[in-house]
Amino acid sequence: QTQLVESGGGLVQAGETLRLSCAASGFAVTSYSITWFHQAPGKEREAIACIDWTGSTTNYADSVEGRFAIGRNLAKNTIYLQVSTLQPKDAGMFQCARTMWEYGACSRREADYNIWGQGISVTVSS
Repeated sequence: QTQLVESGGGLVQAGETLRLSCAASGFAVTSYSITWFHQAPGKEREAIACIDWTGSTTNYADSVEGRFAIGRNLAKNTIYLQVSTLQPKDAGMFQCARTMWEYGACSRREADYNIWGQGISVTVSS
């Protein structure tokens, strides 16, 4: 079964670091680009970090550049998102998604993704 499953969310203090995981099954992360999306309460979902299928290209939204880091563990077929110096604005739902096309480039358009995880919630206390 082709799916993505996120884990690692929860309640954290502002300023702390969190690592979110996106475990892929039914396909190899070496064939598809994966993006993390974030939706804050009352706001639209946005793409915040992407790693392409080669693993050599990553890109980030301006709002998280320098604080978030995306990577992968090929042995576990898993994509990670390290979230550092958490701020209250980082609270919300995080979802990972897979591009529709094999060997496709990173994209910020939701329409370019056809496999989505169920999402995981992060709460930041100040």
